[in-house]
Amino acid sequence: MSASSSTPTSSPFKPWPHPMVESHGDYRAEAYLEDHIGGKLYEKQHSLPKLPIPSISDTIAKFLPTALPLAKSEEEKQSLVKASEEFEGQAVELQRRLVERKEGEMKDSSWLQLWWNTLGYLQVRDPVVVNVSYFFHFSDDGTLPQTPTSDKSLGVLRAASLLYSTAQFRQLVASGNLPHEAIGRKEPKTPLCSAAYKYMFNACRVPRKDEDSYRIYDPSLNSHVIVACGGKFYSFDFVEKGSGEPVPLEVMEDRLKMCVEMSKGGDDESSSLPMLGYLTSDDRDICAAAREELLRVGGSKMQQALEVLESGAVLICLDENESPVSKKQTSEILWTGNSTSGHNRWFDKSIQLICTNNGKAGMNGEHSMMDGMPVVGFCDYITKKSYADVASQSNGRDANSGVYESAYENVKDIFGDCTAELTAPESNVVTYVSQTKSNYDDLISAHELEVQSFCGYGSNAIKKMGYSPDAYVQMAMQLATYRLWGEQGGTYEATQVRPFLQGRTETTRTVSPASAKFIETMGLRPKRDEIDALKRTEKVECLREAVSSHAKYIGAAAKAMGVDRHFLGLALSVKDGESAPPLFSHPLYARSKTWRVSTSHLTHPRFDSWGYGEVTPDGVGLAYSIHPSNCMFCITALRKHDWPDRLSHLLEEALLEMQTLNDLDKAPTS
Repeated sequence: MSASSSTPTSSPFKPWPHPMVESHGDYRAEAYLEDHIGGKLYEKQHSLPKLPIPSISDTIAKFLPTALPLAKSEEEKQSLVKASEEFEGQAVELQRRLVERKEGEMKDSSWLQLWWNTLGYLQVRDPVVVNVSYFFHFSDDGTLPQTPTSDKSLGVLRAASLLYSTAQFRQLVASGNLPHEAIGRKEPKTPLCSAAYKYMFNACRVPRKDEDSYRIYDPSLNSHVIVACGGKFYSFDFVEKGSGEPVPLEVMEDRLKMCVEMSKGGDDESSSLPMLGYLTSDDRDICAAAREELLRVGGSKMQQALEVLESGAVLICLDENESPVSKKQTSEILWTGNSTSGHNRWFDKSIQLICTNNGKAGMNGEHSMMDGMPVVGFCDYITKKSYADVASQSNGRDANSGVYESAYENVKDIFGDCTAELTAPESNVVTYVSQTKSNYDDLISAHELEVQSFCGYGSNAIKKMGYSPDAYVQMAMQLATYRLWGEQGGTYEATQVRPFLQGRTETTRTVSPASAKFIETMGLRPKRDEIDALKRTEKVECLREAVSSHAKYIGAAAKAMGVDRHFLGLALSVKDGESAPPLFSHPLYARSKTWRVSTSHLTHPRFDSWGYGEVTPDGVGLAYSIHPSNCMFCITALRKHDWPDRLSHLLEEALLEMQTLNDLDKAPTS
């Protein structure tokens, strides 16, 4: 079961050249695994186009309209225009260096990916919880028993069925048999880069001083999954070592049940083990120092224990102490663990599946080497089959034939053998756990989350009005945040650029002259003047222009022709000792890329909510879904601002007001 265990040659997975690969953020270093694994998943990798570099003039032309509406004065506007005009000449050498990087050092890659993965993720010292990780809340499984069985909670049953499907999806990924993703309505569709899939399973971020690393382990050598329960960590085999197929559902349930029972045992030595999960929740340098202390006092036993945890396929968190009901309650547990279950997480694990005592479920994803869309594909697969579907599929496989080890034999307490060393007088581990728990509690209590389930209408109605649903909802968010703050704020919408090799995301900027005119025309409070045909027509025309402008920017960003990644590349091309162009230090330039509204759109029929944290202390995180007949918003912010509840109301107000505008505009006149 450890990272060094062997597997029969009949495995569907090709053994890797190395049992473990440690990534330092450069996708090129692990790209050889794509050729080694092969299959449909990686068949398009060598034919994908490379991430382009826009011209300076195009970038400035796109940038200015997104920044000028945020100016505090006419003088500030004019100085930004002047700085932008001068920038075209000042950045010629920086552009030359960037093109040289693209065509030289990074010719077989993306010119951005190494900078993005390291500067944007692995070098960032903020805690990954709240600041980096995101969550998905899965819809309830109606096929679970109405009441739990006498010895297994609904959470154990839900976890078992999710793990069963996880094993099947992992087999598709690790063998390369999963078809690569593609987008577009017409054939041939546009293939998407599959680089991220290597970091999905049997993977874990590793805290290091100054810059973290990411370990990925050979799936052919690792048939185990990790289970967190009661703040302790266990492992068991969840796939058959020969075939890679999931063990029968009944075996999965029994092994999960054993984890629950072991977590409640109070007589064994491991009951005094500190809550080590907190050591992954803090500032990354503190996490790195804590890890070094674990290895110092635990020696080779601790090294092996950490290897087992890191190399597990995924981590499943059994929150047996939690029975949330509302989307808000469930989302808080999935996002951070809240104040009651943070000890039952290992936030560095690439994927954490979380199940509560009453059968609620979702996942928490570590973001540094893998964006959300490949994980959506994984979650789509594992939520497609209900508990009843999995039970039916597993039915007939004899779980009592003696082929499978009993749960008592197979389930292992990962850190159980290290208790004496970790709690010895010369160990500082307990101190680290106490410190990180205190910091975690402060971080969690400083934040709040609100889920708005808007049931007024959804994408069907928006399309009938003649708008792009995404751009329309973006304008509702612009209006709501304008009314919240009394001013427009820099707004980021994540747009994937995975049609390009090793591409990740580009920024779609929502602020524009058209969006500014729309919100100013609508006003800081509803004017209730829609019955006036002239005023109504003006508002509708402003909305149409704003929606059209946003859709146009998204189209450019999807082709990697936004402005933010280009500006980043130019800024990073300034050498030590050189002066950067004055534009980069202009206050309005900085304000335009301070993402007070950090948005991302993901709609899935089996996700009840999803979300992430704000990216600036003076802003909000605003994840949203646009279903056919309803919308969902998950709002996060620092608690001291008291924004989520107010913004939730203002979003509803904006959407209803915009609907009234369009309904009256289309209504027949008598």
